[in-house]
Formats: sequence, C-alpha cells, structure tokens
Amino acid sequence: MLNIADTLYDWCRAARPFALATVVQVSGSAPLPVGTALAMDADGTVVGSVSGGCVEGTVHELCQQVLKGDGPPTRARFGYSDDDAFAVGLTCGGEIDVLVQRIDPTDQPQLTAAFDEVTSGRPVAVAQIIDGPEELLGRTLSLTGDGSTEDGAVGGEGWEGAVAAQAGALLRAGRTGPVEVGGDATICPERLSVLVHTRASRPRMLIFGAVDFAGALSEIGRFLGYRVTVCDARPVFATPDRFPQADEVVADWPHRYLAATEVDARTAVCVLTHDAKFDIPLLRLALSMPVGYVGAMGSRRTHTPRLELLRETGVPEEHLTRLHSPIGLDLGAHTPEETAISIAAEIVAHTHRGSGTPLTWSTGPIHRRRTAA
Repeated sequence: MLNIADTLYDWCRAARPFALATVVQVSGSAPLPVGTALAMDADGTVVGSVSGGCVEGTVHELCQQVLKGDGPPTRARFGYSDDDAFAVGLTCGGEIDVLVQRIDPTDQPQLTAAFDEVTSGRPVAVAQIIDGPEELLGRTLSLTGDGSTEDGAVGGEGWEGAVAAQAGALLRAGRTGPVEVGGDATICPERLSVLVHTRASRPRMLIFGAVDFAGALSEIGRFLGYRVTVCDARPVFATPDRFPQADEVVADWPHRYLAATEVDARTAVCVLTHDAKFDIPLLRLALSMPVGYVGAMGSRRTHTPRLELLRETGVPEEHLTRLHSPIGLDLGAHTPEETAISIAAEIVAHTHRGSGTPLTWSTGPIHRRRTAA
C-alpha cells in the first residue's frame, strides 16, 4: 500500500473512506510484488495497480462492493486461464491473492500517521492482518523508525507486541513480506498471517572517484532510488556543479570518508578512481564492512596486481571473493552512460541474486521472490 501513500495520505486527512486492494500472496511469475496496492474512493477515483492491467477490472468491481457496505474484507485469487488467456486471470502464468477491504480513516488513524511518515521520507512499517479471525482481518498497526507504534509505545503485549517485533525486524532489513504470529494463549489463540509493508530510508550508493563515469552512475543510481554520494580527495573535481544528480559531493580521502560514514547491508560501494593510493586502502576497508556490494573499475590487467596488493595488506581471500572487478556486466559498454548501466545492472542482479543472463537463455520464473537486502 505504500506505493500509493501520497494519495492515501490526502484521502486520510480528508477522512474519505476508500477501498484498498492489496497483493498479499504471489506464486510463479507475477507482474507486481507482494504489498503493491490499488485503491478507490467513493467518487470512483482509482490509484495504483495490482497486476499491471490483467485483473484490474474485476478488482475494481470488488472495490465497489466493499465500499457499499461494512462487510468483512474479501480475498480473491487470480491465475492463468488455460481455456481463455483473455479471461479474468494472469496471462503471465503466475497467481496472486488480493485482499480487498474498506478503510475508514476515522477508525484507523494510525494509517494517516504512517502515510505522513512515508511522504516525509521517514522510515515506517505498516503491519496488515491478511488472515485470521474475522474481527481482526484487515486491521493495521504502524511502526516508526525508532520502534514506536502509533500510540507511542515500544513493544507491548499480546498480538500487537508480537506483530510490532516482527515488523521492526523487517523495517531494519528494509523488506516487505509476510510473517506469522499467534497460535498460543499468551499472544493470540488463533494464528495470524500478517503482511508487513516497509518504507525504509533510501539505500546508499557511494561512488569514489569524481570522473565522467561517476556523473552517469550518480544519475542512474538516483533513478534506482539510492541516496548517492560522490567522494574524491581532489576538491577541484569534487564539486556539486559537476555532479548535480548526487545527493552529496564530498572532498575527502575515500577511505577516511568511508570509515566515518554510515553504511548497511544495502549499501553499494563503487570505486572508480583507477589509482592504487586511493583504491587499496579504500577497498581493504570496504571489503571488511557489512555492505551489500563492492565493485572496482579497471581492466583485467590492472585487476590482478590490485588483488596482489590487497593480499599484501592482509585482506583475506574470503573478503576478496566479494570484490566485483572489473566492475559491471558485459554489455559491450563504451560510453560513461553505457558503463553506468552495466554497473547498475550488476548491482541489481547481485542484490536480487539474478544471473545477469538474457531471459531468452534461462528457464523458470522471470520474477524471483524478493530477498532481504
């Protein structure tokens, strides 16, 4: 639902009831991931999507039905129709489960607060009960980045405390996904299936080397949703005017900046400096840190002596296996823009455990389940 948070925030502030259709389960090859939502207000305004167009008409009808009354949420499954590929179903061959419910913002004020967090760029998680007792189905609980629930409490007892703990773990990982809680007398006698929607702070892309390739990579990095930093030890090159797409430009020694800045398992470190006095101390540090990706630009001829220099500084072999060098996928790239695409493609493939091969050469599902970053 956080994919349409801007509009839902406006509707909540205006106390406008709306129907919310959420993808709660996916199997096989489906066009959109779990957590994606479509919503419709009483005036018939529709935002978002659950299938990219395949089943939108039927979901629209379900939204109209739930808006007319106060009945419980309804859950519908859509899959491929072997008899008629154009019948209601997913022609991509997968299956999706969609939960359709009526939301009255006055009954769930925590949603307004959660959408406010999203539109303000702050991390938040919204836990939505997608299976369980009828009186709880569709209920939500929101969690801010400091671990507080919408009423300001941290932790808690019963199903709310259990859900908040699970939501907090997914928020820290920056991952949307299902969790199971309950099934015992202390939490909830009945088992609850909960979908946790998260909007974490933007992952970071740290680009070292104020070169033309860095300009193109900062642009595509920002397009992919990264918070981009360009760092170079030479102040004459490390200027905001040269890198307008970067969120920040830093003039500092790369290894010194990396040691002092904040990174996590979603951070991508891209070393484009081509200079051993910068590369070696920087890569030695980066490979020892819990970052998601480390890549270094250079030819195969420069890669071999770089590895030897890193070994001489004490970098263990298991750390060296994390290094993507030469950086990027083999796309036949020549220009800075083409090279930036090859680097970004490798980061995406590494993040989602893709092979990087053409889909025409592969078998199995096109859309993999998303993994924790």
